[in-house]
Amino acid sequence: MSNVVIRTENLSKLYQIGKLQERRNLRGTIQHAFTTPVRSAQRLWSKPSNGDLADETIWAVKDVNLEVKRGEVLGVVGRNGAGKSTLLKILSRITFPTSGSAEINGRLGSLLEVGTGFQPELSGRDNVYLNGAILGMRKAEIDRKLDEIVAFAEVEKFIDTPVKQYSSGMYVRLAFSVAAHLEPDILLVDEVLAVGDARFYSKSINKMRALNAQGMTIVLVTHHVWLVQTVCSRAICLEKGSIVCDGEPVKVIALYSGITQESGNGVKTPSLDLEDARIHSFQICPQENGTGVMKRLSEGGLNMTEASPYSGMKTELEVEVFGFPRIKFFVRVTSPDGLPYFTVYSDLVKMPECGRIKCEASIPHLMLMPGDYSIWSGVCSEEGEKRILTEKYLPFVVRGEAQAESRYSFFWNRADWQIQDKD
Repeated sequence: MSNVVIRTENLSKLYQIGKLQERRNLRGTIQHAFTTPVRSAQRLWSKPSNGDLADETIWAVKDVNLEVKRGEVLGVVGRNGAGKSTLLKILSRITFPTSGSAEINGRLGSLLEVGTGFQPELSGRDNVYLNGAILGMRKAEIDRKLDEIVAFAEVEKFIDTPVKQYSSGMYVRLAFSVAAHLEPDILLVDEVLAVGDARFYSKSINKMRALNAQGMTIVLVTHHVWLVQTVCSRAICLEKGSIVCDGEPVKVIALYSGITQESGNGVKTPSLDLEDARIHSFQICPQENGTGVMKRLSEGGLNMTEASPYSGMKTELEVEVFGFPRIKFFVRVTSPDGLPYFTVYSDLVKMPECGRIKCEASIPHLMLMPGDYSIWSGVCSEEGEKRILTEKYLPFVVRGEAQAESRYSFFWNRADWQIQDKD
């Protein structure tokens, strides 16, 4: 048996902007099936006139060559409109490609949009059996898992209610529970889990980890880079329908972070200099006599600092402040997309008459799990976060092995345990 469960070759999808899909009868459907290859060839090989095809079509997916091995958890990242959802719809056989091919080896389950695959007039119970039948499950198999599916989705009171009366959260809970508990060989999940509340989101992530530990292959589209770092074994980044990076999650996230910083005028500067203050220098250094290893590297077009999970860190910041007699320095660690993990502040500092001041901050142990981060440093007024005067960040990556039991957490830590047998 092949170890590759998903294989695409030059997979492409062309959309005509502003054109609705026409409704066809049986005769029209057959006629369309025979004429589509001719029209596709004409679109691919004919040269568009000015203001004609070039302005009316868009490649949502373009020449995607991808192999996903059995048991992998593949994260798919990219900006809005990069082609992530279209790729999953093609793999799910919801959308047909314009050219190229997609081969799926194994039973496929998908959770793409709220309500996809559900019949709104049927009850939740009927939809469980319907989805199970579509996946090739026997009624006896679904009977065995029905109670577990309903309990996980937390819709016991509404299982015999038509799903058209469900809230979006209930829809998502039941849809995910069906997709997960009917145990397909391959599970495709789009950003739809973000509709649920935080508790169910965490519950779903843990369920996906458990399913992957049993050998399930998962393809996950998400904007949450923390999820890619902690759940996925591999990642790809899509840009304008094509794969621009494929490899370790940390490497892909670094490139994705650089892409998201782009604007029409080029790349945004990673700093915020306001009228109240100006940063003259900011750098990250290894802590003297600290543990772990820290070094500089260039990756994904970004100059980064690499550390081990046990590293300490020292930041050096030199600023010029205008019109504020007292300030506070701060150091903040965030995810690449700005989710703050922790912030540490200095005491109030009196500004010298020259208006220029330098600060060094030492953190003995970062206690960060392996992954990609941003280290911010700056100054604020006495009001703290309400009045940030200036700040700047540097990309930072943690690599190496931390405590295995904590690999699904943001941080690791140690504790002194005292355990007594009360008998």
